[in-house]
Amino acid sequence: MTGQGALAGVRVVEIDAIGPVPLAATMLADMGAEVLRIMRPARADNPWDDVGDSVLHRGTQSVELDLKAEQDKALALISNADILIEGMRPGVMERLGLGPDACFEVNPALVYGRMTGWGQYGPLARQVGHDLNYVALSGALRAMGNPGSPPPVPLNLIGDYGGGTMFLLTGVLAALVSARTTGKGQVVDAAMVDGIAMMTSVFQAWRASGEWTDERGANLLDGAAPYYRCYECADGEYIAIGPIEPAFFRAFLRGLGLPEDTPQGNRETWPEMTALFAERIAQRTRDEWVEVFDGTDACVTPVLSWDEAARHPHNVARETFGERDGVVHPAPAPRLSGTPSSIRERSTASYDEMLARWAR
Repeated sequence: MTGQGALAGVRVVEIDAIGPVPLAATMLADMGAEVLRIMRPARADNPWDDVGDSVLHRGTQSVELDLKAEQDKALALISNADILIEGMRPGVMERLGLGPDACFEVNPALVYGRMTGWGQYGPLARQVGHDLNYVALSGALRAMGNPGSPPPVPLNLIGDYGGGTMFLLTGVLAALVSARTTGKGQVVDAAMVDGIAMMTSVFQAWRASGEWTDERGANLLDGAAPYYRCYECADGEYIAIGPIEPAFFRAFLRGLGLPEDTPQGNRETWPEMTALFAERIAQRTRDEWVEVFDGTDACVTPVLSWDEAARHPHNVARETFGERDGVVHPAPAPRLSGTPSSIRERSTASYDEMLARWAR
């Protein structure tokens, strides 16, 4: 499936995996790369064979290969690729005969992207784990939630997709630029725990300057500040508020009908202010508050369901969500002005067809 985006002409082999790798492959396909997903033969007892279905694998082609017995076929495809991405535990690809050395032998300019939770080396490198474990080890998980209760389980946006997919993409695209300049490929060691740690940079900076404490629920962005959190409305729905800057805070106070000179920065008054805001906000429904704050700088938004988000006027205007074959898709992001992306269907192909198409 040849793309027309910024990455048109780039060939990517995706070794089938769960977590960050499929989203990375989809984003590359959205941007025009030709992505071939090498799938293991499907098993009826494995519910993870096709996680994501048509949404998470859109724009890609797939072919089934038994990598334990058909390494030569895989290498033939890899020899004509620009990028390979895989999410196996360290050492698995080498045991299959498809490690970096074997791939560089047939394709010296290959960018070899490796996505794991712990990285390719270190005491935990070969230990199993999931998104929650990596967020925990980075220090980020302990900073979330209310004091006196266990940290909440965040959606896997932080580890799999933030610390994983986005850093894998950054690495492989940087390495692709280098390979096209030097003719030499390299390994990209993308570890979720590394990426999550990098994403906590601002909190590390605030800790160093004394602006952030390790106590949960006591900081500006962790739910302690009465002007940066969610509140329940009269109908049981919620609004999210974030008027951190003084001018925005005054606009928020006006909307609530409170004095604009209410002090904002005194942390000792935060519990009292939170209770006051909660009492006021509970007097109207979510949509009534949306109407009150519409067009203001108060930083107030409704907390939407998945279906509501797809129908919201702003998202509709930007086409943030699209639809294909009756299924809602998040639209390709980010948006490039000269080489726009589109939601493309996924497909299957035969091995011989792909080998002939990719022959250089």
